[in-house]
Amino acid sequence: MVLGVPLDETTSFRSGTREGPGAIRAMSHALEEYSPILDRELGGLRFYDAGDLLLPQGNLPASLRAVHTAAAGLAGQGLRLFTLGGEHLLTYPLVELLAGLHPDLAVIHLDAHADLRDTYLGEPWSHATVMRRVAERIGGENLYQLGVRSGSREELAFSRDSCRPLPGDPREAARRAAEETAGRALYVTVDIDVIDPAFAPGTGAPEPGGLSPGELFETLRAFDGARIAGFDLVEVSPPHDHSGITSLLAAKVLREAILLFGGRYHK
Repeated sequence: MVLGVPLDETTSFRSGTREGPGAIRAMSHALEEYSPILDRELGGLRFYDAGDLLLPQGNLPASLRAVHTAAAGLAGQGLRLFTLGGEHLLTYPLVELLAGLHPDLAVIHLDAHADLRDTYLGEPWSHATVMRRVAERIGGENLYQLGVRSGSREELAFSRDSCRPLPGDPREAARRAAEETAGRALYVTVDIDVIDPAFAPGTGAPEPGGLSPGELFETLRAFDGARIAGFDLVEVSPPHDHSGITSLLAAKVLREAILLFGGRYHK
């Protein structure tokens, strides 16, 4: 099931992620349902789009509780959630919920930024601290970080000492992570800024030197057949998106993720 979470409370460089889910949906109409690389089609799966979650803008604690409550209701129906953001902080309540349901949960984090600050501008709850909170919840050794190319000295030291960073080519890193986590429940979170801003300029904190779209698709394919508990795609910011190319790319990432992780596929 697809759920939009238009959270946009702590974005620090440039805002606009609350418009992400709607823009991704709009651009999805430009795509075919069939993926030639996967040889799979959306028509072979049962899924639906639940629309956007109504959030009390300006009230971050209440917004995070609303995400947790909505996800809990859907998980209680046995549904696997594909979440569209929205800023990256939305990942925490989803991981918190799923960690309670899957004690062996590991998180696969694809991002330009480590997001491991303990506080940011004096705040413990931020898009820049979300993976620190995730590491505290599931244990840093269960947080696999791929594609990271930006962070403070302290963040990257924390990642090396307490988490499972996999530097280098994310495609090879993903294959290693898939081998290490085989059989475990996985939560996959993709910040669109893991892609180079030449291909995805519409994001709040663009960072040069990232993946190409093809490299991201290949990275995700490393987890084909894995036990996926949930997936999110965050930080698309339409006000900064030239010609909608970031939203279009995000729509294709979502299509591929649904085809890869959306359940048993029937041709």
